Amino acid sequence: MGIGADGWDGLPGASREALRTAETLIGGARQLALLPAECAGERVAWPSPLRPAVPGLLAAHAGRRVAVLASGDPMFYGIGRTLTEVLEEAVTVMSDGPAPHTAPSAPRLRVLPHPSSVSYACARLGWPVEETEVVTLVGRPAENLLAALYDGRRVLVLSAGAGTPAEVATLLRAHGYGPTRMRVLQQLGGDRERTAEGTAAEWPPETRDAITAAHHPADADPLNVTPADADPPNVTPADADPPNVTPAVGIVPPNDATPAAGIAPLDAIPIDTAPLNVTPADIDPLNVIALDCVREPGTLRLSAVPGLPDAAYEHDGQLTKRHVRAATLAALAPAPGELLWDIGGGSGSIAIEWLRAHRGCRAVSVERDPVRAERIGRNARALGVPALRVVTGRAPAALAGLPTPDAVFIGGGLTVPGLLAACWDALPAGGRIVANTVTLESEALLADWYRRYGGELVRLAVAHAVPVGGFTGWRQAMPVTQWTAVKPPGTPRTPTSLPANTLPHESEDPR
Repeated sequence: MGIGADGWDGLPGASREALRTAETLIGGARQLALLPAECAGERVAWPSPLRPAVPGLLAAHAGRRVAVLASGDPMFYGIGRTLTEVLEEAVTVMSDGPAPHTAPSAPRLRVLPHPSSVSYACARLGWPVEETEVVTLVGRPAENLLAALYDGRRVLVLSAGAGTPAEVATLLRAHGYGPTRMRVLQQLGGDRERTAEGTAAEWPPETRDAITAAHHPADADPLNVTPADADPPNVTPADADPPNVTPAVGIVPPNDATPAAGIAPLDAIPIDTAPLNVTPADIDPLNVIALDCVREPGTLRLSAVPGLPDAAYEHDGQLTKRHVRAATLAALAPAPGELLWDIGGGSGSIAIEWLRAHRGCRAVSVERDPVRAERIGRNARALGVPALRVVTGRAPAALAGLPTPDAVFIGGGLTVPGLLAACWDALPAGGRIVANTVTLESEALLADWYRRYGGELVRLAVAHAVPVGGFTGWRQAMPVTQWTAVKPPGTPRTPTSLPANTLPHESEDPR
């Protein structure tokens, strides 16, 4: 059940009754300390690391009434997801047993939520929840935030600790969003609620030691949270002791007239506009960061749709150019939750823009050159998708053991023996394949696969206007031949006698 910074006083009757009658109470040390003596159940603090310990912990208390404390809404980036997954796994194991009808029933999960930090923050700020972008940095790389940055956009960042605001400010400055207004809302809903405000440009940078200390106070329980098991306040481990802070310049406590949590008007908490002077020691670990995004003049504008400017990428020439890239992503048709194999990653542009299409998308980029593979990782982080998995190796051998793809893009090495067949065979029914080439040899191969398996075979030609003396003319880029196909149900494995085994393979993709 969810519990807020206001502790026992903020809990509804149903939550209080469940805690009073629970035989086992599980939570962070700080959360457990919020409960009164009338909650007489055995108190068990979360071990570290958390996620692997959950099945054993639940098994140790099987048959008892167990109450698990979570900060805010347990199903919003919280422990509720982990518990649901663990219990579902238990049901699956029992159903796969020799006599599932004799197996004991799995424990029933009942969720009693508390308002999330997002609800509190939007109430304080006067922001419509449905129009506010939310990015969590609890157990996740800070670079995830970069994909959400657009001029004029409102973003709420679920903080990993007291050092997160400084980390976010550094990231914003480095990527041309220094004028962004930052408001750090702390201890939302509690009697120590306060706000710090400034711009990313003026927010003081912190040393790595200071940030580490702020993220991991000496008296905090080490939860070692991961994305799957993070039990955040949707912001930070709730059992981290908040520092005893005297408001500094730029930090303002709530007005005494602030109404009940969750309904404070926008002007109920005054904002100090004096120059900011804060450190992680001044910021409570339990915080949410509100961003009013402002892009600096001259900063490269990035779109929400495929076809980012070529200048957005670090590359050595191995880059699927902007217009062809947009057409390729349209053919790949990314959808939430789907996995892409990007074969011959080059600069990683196809996989990166696949991931930017939706936060639920997944991608693996396979690149044989270690230097390029490292560059792909840098591009992914710079463009807000650090979750891109980069595999360094030669396809098709490097494809062994990868999870089944929903779509495959081949941007290089089409004539490597067995590559195209391996990719086609790896696809499930309904999976898509897109292959680009500029060479006649690979074009002949694609024409043969088009004849055998159908799909679409197109040629993409792009020309750019350039000066010709005192006039202007067209400079034609190399045309790109693209084959796109959807694998039909019941497709047999590819014969081994296809032309890929007889053509000399290309050592480079001349994209």
